Amino acid sequence: MKKEIEMKMAGELSRLTNHTFKFDERIKEGWYSAVYFLKTKEIAKRYKPDKIVTMQFFQKEEAVLCGIDEAIALLHTFSEDPEELEIHALHDGDKISPFETVLTIRGSYHKFGFLEGIIDGILARRTSVATNVYRVVSAAKHKRVIFMGDRDDHFSNQAGDGYAAFIGGMSAQATHAMNEWWGEKGLGTMPHALIQLFNGDVVEASIAYHETYPEDELIALVDYNNDVITDSLKVAREFGATLKGVRVDTSRTMIDQYFIRNQHILGSFDPRGVNIPLVKALREALNEEGYHHVQIVVSGGFSAERIREFEKNDAPVDVYGVGGSLLKLSVGFTGDDVLLDDQPEAKAGRKFNPNPRMEKVEMPHY
Repeated sequence: MKKEIEMKMAGELSRLTNHTFKFDERIKEGWYSAVYFLKTKEIAKRYKPDKIVTMQFFQKEEAVLCGIDEAIALLHTFSEDPEELEIHALHDGDKISPFETVLTIRGSYHKFGFLEGIIDGILARRTSVATNVYRVVSAAKHKRVIFMGDRDDHFSNQAGDGYAAFIGGMSAQATHAMNEWWGEKGLGTMPHALIQLFNGDVVEASIAYHETYPEDELIALVDYNNDVITDSLKVAREFGATLKGVRVDTSRTMIDQYFIRNQHILGSFDPRGVNIPLVKALREALNEEGYHHVQIVVSGGFSAERIREFEKNDAPVDVYGVGGSLLKLSVGFTGDDVLLDDQPEAKAGRKFNPNPRMEKVEMPHY
């Protein structure tokens, strides 16, 4: 799998294959297809076996396309006589416009039509994640973003979502599964559970972490006691140059102790959760004691809009951790039969929309 990804990135492999995607074999039986597609398959096979249809797929947003390789692998794995299909497609990572055709399939309906809904779903999920990630990474400008979406969806989605996040521009992800299709490993340091085991002592938890994983960059989680500046300075004083960064993950329902001690600055902003004044105060406190090298990582409810707000106000954030907002389905795809025996035939309002950007797919080795 890693070799496939490396070859693709190097331009030696045009498309990923089912060696990467590991489909459920029940797809061929129609287990995941809407029943009306299965019924249409049987009717087409009985009454119109020689009719050739052209099916095209599009969506309605400015987006980053993903799921194309997966959809093509699906067709080559589960359609009947896949070598007879004529497929044209864009590539994963292509920027696409509303109503732009991203994929066409030409062949006998009964041999591939039952896969239409599955293809729609693949493209919708992967393109939504890739697009959401692209927007977040763009909002963060040159700063690093970590995909922390493991707790925001069913675990079985992690590999595909991780690949889509990679296509969207994400370079670091929380689990090994998220990195599976593109050949890397998960990245992470400590959760609140580790600090809890040390009775809330962030320094002791950090010492244990560093002694157990001395090769890791040490990034201490500092909001456990809802006093991020105090705990950040404690860890910085303990580790000095060894401390890579501190992560602030304050709950959106909490007000950090810094504001309780400095109530005179309240009144002009929402002091709950991770906020710009808190991050600026943390940066200032670290700098005052000479810890300019310590990076600030923020997480907890971040989206492209919220990151843009932080960047607009020059929040001294070095790394953003983003989760659930990246997994919202924001792009939906539609598959339409638009040609019958190469002649226009489609439901009202739809027509064949050729796209010169698409390439003919030549993949004999599935």
